[in-house]
Amino acid sequence: MEAVILFPAIDLKHGQCVRLKQGDMDQATVFNDDPAAQGAAFEAQGFQWLHVVDLDGAFAGKPMNAAAVEAILARVAFPVQLGGGIRDMKTVEGWLAKGIRRVIIGTAAVRDPGFVRKAAKAFPGQVAVGIDARDGFVAVEGWAETSTLAAADLGRRFEDAGVAAIVYTDIARDGMLQGINWEGTIGLAQALTIPVIASGGLASMTDIERLMAPDAAILEGAITGRALYDGRIDPAEALERLARAA
Repeated sequence: MEAVILFPAIDLKHGQCVRLKQGDMDQATVFNDDPAAQGAAFEAQGFQWLHVVDLDGAFAGKPMNAAAVEAILARVAFPVQLGGGIRDMKTVEGWLAKGIRRVIIGTAAVRDPGFVRKAAKAFPGQVAVGIDARDGFVAVEGWAETSTLAAADLGRRFEDAGVAAIVYTDIARDGMLQGINWEGTIGLAQALTIPVIASGGLASMTDIERLMAPDAAILEGAITGRALYDGRIDPAEALERLARAA
């Protein structure tokens, strides 16, 4: 069995590495002015993947932190997945050509599922869907709007589309250090055949331990942000425990 992947997160706002609370752009804490250096540090710590979000892009509907993303790509060798403002084929093609390993399509997955299918078919294994949910219902437009669509129902739309992964975020817990919504996340993974990545709320080494439980083995991995920056999670210890549990 492969180890569950721990994805360190870099959220970009105005070219800086920040963390939000519950997706609120007015509650941004700057953790690093040099996202490329932060990415290189994560790689040096032994992480196998990097998760990057263009927060400004998620609201604008188009890439807004391209320079910062390209700087990260120039500094690191490990694979990078990117979300935020990816709403058309030109943007998908552009990012993959620049070296992004996997693009994450969020809002457009709700608005234009045909686009996701087209992208996943054109780029097998390189297109993921971001499902951001509030009380189990999908939120869009940088989490500014909540739809009437259930998270599992959105996931089922892409079961036969060749989507590489679902990145599932519980907005209520994002950046709040309250722990992952394990019941909702594992439940979603059990309802779908597409691999699910947990996002939002990973708070401590207790969550790392929970990630090692047998029922969590169904997950592809989990994303960690604030807890990593705050020092609540020790990278070496977390990665060693996950590897040992595999």
